[in-house]
Amino acid sequence: MREFDLFVIGSGPGGQKGAIAAAKFGKRVAIVERRLDSLGGVCLHTGTIPSKTMREAILHLTGFRHRGVYGERYRRKRSITMDDLRRKIEDVTARELDVVHDQLERNGITVLSGEARFVEPHRVEVGDRVYESDFFLVGCGTRPARPNHIPFDGRTIFDSDEILAIDRIPRSMIVVGGGVIGIEYALMFAALGVDISVIDGRDRLLEFCDSEVVDALTYHARSLGTVFRLGEEVVRVASVGDRQALVELESGKRLTAEAVLFSVGREGDSERLRPATVGLQADCRGRFQTDENFRTDVPYIYAVGDVVGFPALASVSMEQGRCAASHAFDHPFEPCQLMPYGLFTIPEISMVGANEQELTAQRAPYEVGVARFREIARGQIVGDETGLLKLIFHRETRRLLGVHCIGETATEIVHIGQAVMALGGTIDYFRDTVFNYPTMAECYKVAAFDGLNKIDSLPAGLSADVLERPVDGPGVAAASAV
Repeated sequence: MREFDLFVIGSGPGGQKGAIAAAKFGKRVAIVERRLDSLGGVCLHTGTIPSKTMREAILHLTGFRHRGVYGERYRRKRSITMDDLRRKIEDVTARELDVVHDQLERNGITVLSGEARFVEPHRVEVGDRVYESDFFLVGCGTRPARPNHIPFDGRTIFDSDEILAIDRIPRSMIVVGGGVIGIEYALMFAALGVDISVIDGRDRLLEFCDSEVVDALTYHARSLGTVFRLGEEVVRVASVGDRQALVELESGKRLTAEAVLFSVGREGDSERLRPATVGLQADCRGRFQTDENFRTDVPYIYAVGDVVGFPALASVSMEQGRCAASHAFDHPFEPCQLMPYGLFTIPEISMVGANEQELTAQRAPYEVGVARFREIARGQIVGDETGLLKLIFHRETRRLLGVHCIGETATEIVHIGQAVMALGGTIDYFRDTVFNYPTMAECYKVAAFDGLNKIDSLPAGLSADVLERPVDGPGVAAASAV
């Protein structure tokens, strides 16, 4: 009999939850991390938790949330340093690390420290020991992509892991890469008063988001002085002197700043596992292909989290880990059909379900209801007068199809809509329910009335069926837009 039923490689959110799920099934489980002080993986030490903690520390120390009331000159602490930000990060990380240790210990999971490498089928080497297991769950995470031609030095030119360790806050910074990580850090430092330029080869940022929400985000970013250079390719990055960097674009432009954050994606940290030893192949970015149960091409090996690619969210990784463990040990598992997406930009963005672009492409009859935070008493109280909540619903059945939000606590607000969508609810629910007052949840009621008023405003006797019939002449566009 093998030593373990499940051997988990990587202690991030996916590995943790997969290990705990298997332990609760009564299985013998081991989890390995390179170092015990890095238990929790990238999520806890260089990714989600540190970056979101830094964001909260910046908002608190700058008084950013209340700038509309107290003016741009207001700061709780006028001279903010990286040490100020790191102090909060270290505190939160230490507490979360204790939680991870406690959860693994309470569930009887064997915790190992060292580099894990596959040596032959069902066998993995950690240090000078070889362990056997019926199943393996790989959650080794990702690392920042670091092209060889970029002269990273950790001081002037750095990646999204190294940014947490820089010695000072620069006066100006160029962010190469307008993906989620790049935009989040760009706006954090813009809130600190840093002159930010964002460079991205795409013509539009965050293409998976609702276009109106992205437009609102770029408006906010520009109000902080952020400059966007989209559709531009970077051909060279170089240090110039002790505290200056140069970025040269394919168009011939040359930009200089005190620092460059190079954030052009992440790649799977899977090479050191030697996956080919057991017939497991990673793609060109070090990621593994899996089926709907997160089983790889090698039947006894599962993979979860960032190493399997999009959406690369901690929340989704946890669900993937549970799914993989359940499938491996023949336990029923009902997957979540509506995964919310949250971006901790300034302001926050969150969404669940379809957006307008997708529904338009599907030729689905939909209507939109919008609530702006300035209409909500709580929006005035918390100092957010520019956020909005957007509800998309089917014009005929009134079923809720999508929820999109930008603004203070957007990542919390979205969950109400997620629950209603999951239960097949309609826009009428928000009209007829009562929310605490004053709360941000009231946005749902305001948005519902806005959307329903658009339906009720149709001319008397003119049904939706009539509007959808082919029409000749200039009325076509108007009819199809209702």
